[in-house]
Amino acid sequence: MARAATEVSFVSRRIAIVCPYALSIYGGVQEQVLAMSRELTARGNDVLIISPDSSDVSDYETTAKVAHFGRLFSIPANGSRAPITLSFSAANRARKLVSEFKPDIVHFHEPFAPLVGWAILRSHSAPAVGTFHRSGDGPAFTLTSPLLKLLSRYLDARASVSSQAEKTIKKAVGIESTVLFNGFETSRFVALPRERDGEVTLTTIGRLEERKGTATAISAVKSHNSKSSEQWKLVVIGDGPDRSKLEALAGHDENIVFVGAANDVDKRAWLRRSNALICPAIKGESFGLVLLEGMASETSVIASNIDGYRDAAGSFATLFQPGSPSSLEKAISEVLASGTPESITVARNHAENWSMSRLIDQYETLYSEATLRFQANR
Repeated sequence: MARAATEVSFVSRRIAIVCPYALSIYGGVQEQVLAMSRELTARGNDVLIISPDSSDVSDYETTAKVAHFGRLFSIPANGSRAPITLSFSAANRARKLVSEFKPDIVHFHEPFAPLVGWAILRSHSAPAVGTFHRSGDGPAFTLTSPLLKLLSRYLDARASVSSQAEKTIKKAVGIESTVLFNGFETSRFVALPRERDGEVTLTTIGRLEERKGTATAISAVKSHNSKSSEQWKLVVIGDGPDRSKLEALAGHDENIVFVGAANDVDKRAWLRRSNALICPAIKGESFGLVLLEGMASETSVIASNIDGYRDAAGSFATLFQPGSPSSLEKAISEVLASGTPESITVARNHAENWSMSRLIDQYETLYSEATLRFQANR
């Protein structure tokens, strides 16, 4: 996407952020929205978040206003399940609230994901920025391409969180986007104290479904523990449709602990307790933000060798063959034997390249470009 020659500067903005996925369900897009809201409000902006799930009354540690609309549905999407609303009336109520908010910018995350933001997008009453997260083809793009091309006309600026996401949306809809990145609040990951006991603790985080590869981690730990006096403890953080299957795979091994879905504080606490974070997904990851969270927590990172993870890892994580318990077991042994304070520090410095502050600097420029384009087309 070409850069505008001049920029519009605001002391502060009124920014509406539209998240098509319910904040009440853990996910990378949801975390990105909340982290952005905290950084934007810290800079003096007035922020409103729109999200599905009208039953949600949770506190999300943000000073932004949060409004929820519509009944929650869980539908298959990109090898996972998307927590969205399919209510057109909810979408219209969301549009009305955004109109009353009078935003200077509306920022849509996954703008083509149904349905809560569609009425807001089509009204196009303020400059609109869209961020694309998804990596990988699927029938959702193939079957709805004409609709998505129509919706794309209402975006004044477009960004993708990775080169994989950029390629996906270009192939599906034919639109160009600026490749940025997923940012996160790096300082939050060392805010909690380091708490480690004598046992080796490994952690894996993610929705419990096939593409996340949790079975690979369980099998690797069981294999090691069956033949070694030094036992590894695996903490499985997350929930999902495969939980009972994975618990059956783990058997009654007391060293494999399922803690369910964790809130942000608990997740960060586990990362600080862990000797290593295992990221075993086998496909469908546009960018490995969770790897960077592990590095920022001063924890060694072991990840499957897939496109989205390689982009995040650089040379600062140990990669293994996706879906291979033996390859993962070997990688864990190598990391536990060779990790040093110096390697941890270098990895943490690498993670700082993806700080939310740095990302918002770039979005500020994109917001100005979108404003100029919106004004030029009025």
